[in-house]
Formats: sequence, C-alpha cells, structure tokens
Amino acid sequence: MTGVPLYRERRHTLFFLEVIRDFSPVFLDTEVDMTRVLAHRAVNGHAITAYVLHAAGRVLAKHPEANAAIQGRLRPRVARYPFVSGKVTLDRTLNGRRVVLGTVVPNLHEAAIADIHAHLTRVRQGDPEKLKDFEGVRRLHAAPWALGRRRFRKAASSLSLRPHLTGTFAVTSLGHRAVDSFHSVGGTTTTFGVGRITDRVVVRDGAPAVAPVMRLSLSFDHRVIDGAEAADVLTEVKEALENL
Repeated sequence: MTGVPLYRERRHTLFFLEVIRDFSPVFLDTEVDMTRVLAHRAVNGHAITAYVLHAAGRVLAKHPEANAAIQGRLRPRVARYPFVSGKVTLDRTLNGRRVVLGTVVPNLHEAAIADIHAHLTRVRQGDPEKLKDFEGVRRLHAAPWALGRRRFRKAASSLSLRPHLTGTFAVTSLGHRAVDSFHSVGGTTTTFGVGRITDRVVVRDGAPAVAPVMRLSLSFDHRVIDGAEAADVLTEVKEALENL
C-alpha cells in the first residue's frame, strides 16, 4: 500500500505540533460542582466554555508567572503579559475536511461572560472559509509546504506575536461527548481541558447529595512554572466557577 500526501487542511496542526516539542508538560485535574454555572446558563444561555474562559482570565491576571510564554533553549527568555487572552479550539469543517481551528478571545481579564459567549457564537456559526479569524490558516494552507512551515515557526517563535496566535492560555473542550476528562497541550504555559458535566455523588453539609460535576484538567509547562503555582491556578478557577 502506498500513502497519499496529507491534505492541506491539516498542515497547521502538524506545524503546531512541531513547535511545541520543547513543552515540558505536567498534568493536574479536579472536579467542579457546576450547580451555579448551570443555573446561570439556564437564564442566559451562555456556553460552558465561556464560563471557563471568564474564570481563567480573572485568575491568570493574578498569576503573571503563569500568564507567560517561554522561548529558546540555550538562553531561554520569558515574556509576562499585562493582558490575558485565551485560545479556544473548535471542531470545524474547512474545504470539506474536519479539522481543529483555534480562535483567540482577547482581554479576558476584563471581558464579560456575555461578550465572551458572543465571540464564540460568531466563530462557531460563521463560515470558516470566509471568517477573518481563520484568514492566516487559509493563507498557510495555500502556501507551499516549506514556506508555510517557515512562516508558522517564525510567528510562533516571536514572544510578541505568540499571544495573537495561541493566546496566553488555552481551553479545549470535549464535554459535548462522553468524555469525562482529558489533558491537552495548547502551546501555552497553561491549557485547560473541559470534560462533560454529569451527575455525581458529592458531600454537602456532611451528607451525600447528587450534583452536576465537571472534570477540569490543567496542563502546565514545567519550564515556566512549578506545580504549586499551577495547583493554585486550577483551584482558583474551580472556586470561581463554583461561586459564580
């Protein structure tokens, strides 16, 4: 059997996987009682991902060491950003091919949940072959392989351009399917993985009760932060969601 060339629409994924090979991942996870989030959602209709982005944006603004990016091996340099932006991965179809595309939601340290949801809705419902958000990806697919790869690596290596490409953190969700928990590397110092919400037994006031629970994971780059700070970030996001 002979192989066929990989279709163009997967090029950006391969280029991305190349540039994150230096990532040194450590994985954490927790469970979040989503009772208050679901009550808020029932009234406002916001996406679950919007709540995670909102909570993480506020938390990371208080943890500049985690809201950072690293570049280089022999003489690594770290950039700490005065803003928080989150990359969200989306399951979309481009030129008839099912692919993962990413959109960056800016200024999450101050954005309202409604504005975050509006951004996600626009990108999810828009045509990926026409949306300006994916113009760079379309140009990458149209370019010759070597040129596209060079352009992607150049952009990813720039600490000033990287937040516009990958955000200062990332969120990826498989909670729409029967996935309880998973860990992903989003090319950022921290990446949150969102699982499904399902009824589980919890303890309230010393007695068992049933509550809607979501498993939330955090992958962090050990080159940039250590486990204690990562644990603080994950715990504070959990608390922000539970105390909405």
